[in-house]
Amino acid sequence: MVPSFDDTELAVHRLGAGRPVLLLHGLFSNAEMNWIKFGHAQKLADAGFKVIMPDLRAHGESDAPHELEAYPDDVLAKDALALVDALGLDDFDLVGFSLGARTAARAVISGLKPRKLVLSGMGLEGLAGWGKRSAFFIDAIDRFDEVKRGDPAFMAVSFMKTMKVDRVAARLLLQSVADTQPDQLAALTMPTMVLCGDKDQDNGSAPKLAETLADATYVEIPGTHMSSVTEGALGDALVEFLSGPAEA
Repeated sequence: MVPSFDDTELAVHRLGAGRPVLLLHGLFSNAEMNWIKFGHAQKLADAGFKVIMPDLRAHGESDAPHELEAYPDDVLAKDALALVDALGLDDFDLVGFSLGARTAARAVISGLKPRKLVLSGMGLEGLAGWGKRSAFFIDAIDRFDEVKRGDPAFMAVSFMKTMKVDRVAARLLLQSVADTQPDQLAALTMPTMVLCGDKDQDNGSAPKLAETLADATYVEIPGTHMSSVTEGALGDALVEFLSGPAEA
């Protein structure tokens, strides 16, 4: 466990040795589900990376406080900066999927300077339009016990049940995530890979996001938003991009 800026304890999972790469998982998930279970972390470790995988606040084995003050604006980006500082990382790569990609972008805007950046499961509209996305998940939490198959929220509720999500903490967290406006993306100057499933439109257009960034490439893998993280192609794409020279 690593204490964050406010002493909230964050569980940090590690694998391998070598160049540090920080992986940030998606909403309602955790490091085990997003990065370890389907072999992505192992592929990076085998390629010579030290893989560092926190469970985000209110997720996995990390603390999930129920107090509003534990969820200030941009709390996940603040956690990312605090974690990099606590671990003494000064030359590292940063990868995020979905909420983790949104967090990675916010952390860079807030001053984090990874060598390379990967934004996965994320499009341009998803970074700027968090309010609508957040409202969808808050509604799923509020109607948790009444959502049936066929309801638009069914998959979200099913995943929360599978992951045993602390719904009180998750609801507070959802209200703390900040939007990223297109002009703020000018801060993302490092080589970046925008990585997305070919059937994933959950967070808008990934190709448009790549076009907006200063030094980005778009890479497509099979899958929807939920299934793309189960594809071996995700881990392969991470290894190829992060192992290459420091130009996108």
